[in-house]
Amino acid sequence: MVVNQFGINVGFYMLLPFLASYMSHDLGYSAAVVGLVLGVRNLSQQGMFLVGGTAADRIGCRPMIILGCALRVVAFGLFGFLTSLPGLVVAVVLTGLAGALFNPAVRTYLVHEAGEHRAEAFSVFNVFAHAGTLVGPLLGALLLAIDFQVVALVACLAFAVLTTAQLLVLPHREVEPQRTSVLGSWREVVTNRRFLAFTLSLSAYFGLYNQLYLTIPLEAQRVSGLYWAIAVVFVISTVIGVFGQLRITNWCRARWSSGRSAAIGLACMGLSFVPLVVCGPLLPTREIGAGAPGSVVLVMLPVVVTTALFTVGQAITNPFAMELLPIVGSERLAGTYYGFYYLVSSLVAAAVSWLVGALLDAFPAPEVRWLPWIALCAVGMAGAAGTAHMQRRGLLTRREHADEEGARA
Repeated sequence: MVVNQFGINVGFYMLLPFLASYMSHDLGYSAAVVGLVLGVRNLSQQGMFLVGGTAADRIGCRPMIILGCALRVVAFGLFGFLTSLPGLVVAVVLTGLAGALFNPAVRTYLVHEAGEHRAEAFSVFNVFAHAGTLVGPLLGALLLAIDFQVVALVACLAFAVLTTAQLLVLPHREVEPQRTSVLGSWREVVTNRRFLAFTLSLSAYFGLYNQLYLTIPLEAQRVSGLYWAIAVVFVISTVIGVFGQLRITNWCRARWSSGRSAAIGLACMGLSFVPLVVCGPLLPTREIGAGAPGSVVLVMLPVVVTTALFTVGQAITNPFAMELLPIVGSERLAGTYYGFYYLVSSLVAAAVSWLVGALLDAFPAPEVRWLPWIALCAVGMAGAAGTAHMQRRGLLTRREHADEEGARA
């Protein structure tokens, strides 16, 4: 599963980071159309997470993983041959649908295989995912020197190899018979108050996670006046993710419970924006190309510190959140719970990104640059407070020890 995730991220990030530029510069589509197409991709994935998770519980994780990967073969192949808007929309819809099918299934499969070492398993999973996120864009940039169609076809080939490997190597798991209908399963999820409280608290993770691709790179470019400053953010995040994830998880495991680790991780993510709260208003906006190398190091320091603390918080939170999810949810319906968790979290992430973007647009002056960062701090601390409250109430222990207390929450 972890090698599979490395390959999935290589194939995905080989193409998607360059799609917007390809559509606008090579194909001549407007920014509004490009934004609409990318939004359709997100909607097709996020809106189908619950369906994909439910299918994993009822049909099996292995078929959903294989089907999702096979859909990516078709989708990325279409990117290589179609340039019309309807064709690109079909390709992005299939790309999103594929992610909705295999993402919950992969995590559910990993939960069942990992046994009592789920946080450690997800920690290794994250290391391979980070590595794929690093290799994919580098390979895509090299192939882009030839042609975007070459990028698409190589990515298509990567997913074809993964699909074949899954068919040949991925072990079959027996599907536990479900005692209720699909609607009955969904009703169980939405009436599980303990799970809903957990989902709302941990959705802060995804609300903040998106900022690694939105506000933090924008701030790096604003204060430095250099396009390549954005790359610094991703290099720091990837290096910490690849080389620090396992050490961070093991260190937390030795000292704290899973619930406390998740709360501390969210607090770390929220507080990571404090350097930008303090320094953002003091740093003027630079025109692109106006940054001098010596001064760039100094003005980038708050962004570097924020990125490092942010990534450490991610590394603390994610494995323990994944470990806790079937505990507050259900082993039997793990896929359905994962699907609902990702669906709600994606909606919260979209709302947080909209709020922060609106604050950046409404208050562009450096003097009030602290507003979006304060908002992000609040999101992280709210999620941490909710998780810590559940931990104190004993709601993050296994269901057999917490049913009575969870019912009163």
